[in-house]
Amino acid sequence: MVIKREFLRYGFLFLLLLVLSSNLILYYTSFGNGIIPANSNGVVIGSIIDLSIISPILLIAWTRKWKLKFIVMVLAAGLILTRFFIPMKYLSPFEVITWVGFGVEGLLVLVELSLVFSLMIYLPRIIQSVKKSSLPVLFSFHLAITEKLKNKPIIHIVCSEMLMFYYAFATWKTHAPKNEFTFTLHRKSSAIAFQIMLIHAIIFESIGLHWWLHSVAPIVSIIFLILNMYGLILLIGDIQALRLNPMLVTDEKLYLSLGLMKRMEISWTNIEKIIDIPEELEKKSTKKTIEFIAKDFETVKPTVILQLKQPTKAVLLMGVKREYSRVAIRVDEVADFMKILKDKVKR
Repeated sequence: MVIKREFLRYGFLFLLLLVLSSNLILYYTSFGNGIIPANSNGVVIGSIIDLSIISPILLIAWTRKWKLKFIVMVLAAGLILTRFFIPMKYLSPFEVITWVGFGVEGLLVLVELSLVFSLMIYLPRIIQSVKKSSLPVLFSFHLAITEKLKNKPIIHIVCSEMLMFYYAFATWKTHAPKNEFTFTLHRKSSAIAFQIMLIHAIIFESIGLHWWLHSVAPIVSIIFLILNMYGLILLIGDIQALRLNPMLVTDEKLYLSLGLMKRMEISWTNIEKIIDIPEELEKKSTKKTIEFIAKDFETVKPTVILQLKQPTKAVLLMGVKREYSRVAIRVDEVADFMKILKDKVKR
């Protein structure tokens, strides 16, 4: 049944690509132009239906996102798509229809901007709340945001970007906490060395590619340069977040993070089983398992896997949230962590 559902899902993607490619062939090839009759209104209406109704429905079916906001956004994007797919000499009698898409998308953008503006208004209070919290900034910042503002995706995206710039530029004089309740995940791995290698690769690639592209396509070279600079800031911020946010054990929860890429809060009462048998740890991870295992140059297995009673949300890059029922952890201080873990779960 699972295979059939996945086959059907990617069937929707195939049909979407088929609809888009057929309309491109119709208007931008000599074969397609030969098919279009002198009175092209009927063909254009068919293409508008394809691009503004059929394509959005196929996209929604493929992504399986049936939320009202997403449906409205995709339908509006379909109307905008007609403006770029259908040449204006054919589309001019129906040009007004495409402006509806621009109007709806503009309205949605204004709503999102109003949420970001409300975040800026509450930001001083949020910062004060973060300073008073005993939790790491990586967790306390989002907790303060949730208390003050609505739980909206755009807010989480902006907050993730703010955390990235904070760790990349404002934490160089900060020291990582070190006590009996904190445990590192990266010291016995090559995670930071791996990311430093990536930083060097991006720098050299940026210099070489920008030098060549600037003479060929200046605008493209600037876009690539901006993207590479963003990548550098992300890697630097991720290194700092990884270094300054070890795993934290409190009386109520276990706070797990692996840089800026993923973080999770696990209540002790939600842990059903502690799996530390070598045979179980060596098995391949399932889709419902999130791994807090620092990157290494060789394959490593987790120290322990936590089986949860109820699936728990983890926050990934850009504030994306997903639920997991198993948590694989590789910790540096194995004996100390296993002792305190079993003690907390037993209590």
